[in-house]
Amino acid sequence: MLRGRVDRVNPQRSRTGGDVRDVGDDLASSLLRAGRRQERGELRTDVPSGWLRCGDLLEQPTLIADWRARLSAWLTEAHDAAPERTAASYVMSWYLHVPAYVGALLLHHERRVPSLKPERLAFSLGEDRPHPVGIAVLGKAFYCLPTDPGSARPEATVVRDERALAAMLRAQFTAHASRFVRAYAPSTRLGRRMMWAAATDALDNSLWWAGRQGGTPEAEGAGVADAALVLDARYRPFTSASKLRATVDDEGHRAWRRQRESCCFSYLLPGEAECEECPRICQR
Repeated sequence: MLRGRVDRVNPQRSRTGGDVRDVGDDLASSLLRAGRRQERGELRTDVPSGWLRCGDLLEQPTLIADWRARLSAWLTEAHDAAPERTAASYVMSWYLHVPAYVGALLLHHERRVPSLKPERLAFSLGEDRPHPVGIAVLGKAFYCLPTDPGSARPEATVVRDERALAAMLRAQFTAHASRFVRAYAPSTRLGRRMMWAAATDALDNSLWWAGRQGGTPEAEGAGVADAALVLDARYRPFTSASKLRATVDDEGHRAWRRQRESCCFSYLLPGEAECEECPRICQR
């Protein structure tokens, strides 16, 4: 549920007479700027040959099955084994990362939220390790603050404040994740709670990572603040509020850490142990 009313009518449009030549830049410009600041592949506004459309994957389960088969082959080559739960968990987490990351990146750097509908997103896979390495945002519409230079554009929807903008990101991601859970659940033994735990991890981690990519403690702190804004409480079906917490090591150095909500099942691979922040360890 959104906190506060989200304005559906752009109050800025009447001030320009509808001439977008006199107003700020569009979503493509935001993607270009955000792409220069991030480290996880490219951002695009088109879909090159070979890229996967999120809407197609959710409508055609065989496409996800093909992705899992490719991942299983990579795991077998790299680890001499491909446990079913490991492959299923990797695909789940990697897929959910796509809408979570692009939404977090634009919120953090631009204070804008694009449409995160599956039909508006696509991604590419690495040639070796089959994980998302590029993301395409295909729509032009975005949500923004009243102070946004592009708020008068016809494709912009103004919300009243940062809390409302955070709520819009949360709602957009929830809707996308819900469609993924419905499409993916029949093909895996992973439970629905595990899937929503992975969705929680994807959103919380992406907001944190968008700040960490700035390379300074201040930038990382801003990402943590965004996570606290978007996940300030547990919003069902997410499994928790933001899990980011400040820690201090034996030498007095401060660092941010996060306990995972979902398990990646990497420990099922030969010679691998549970991750340090694995919920299996923390629940013992």
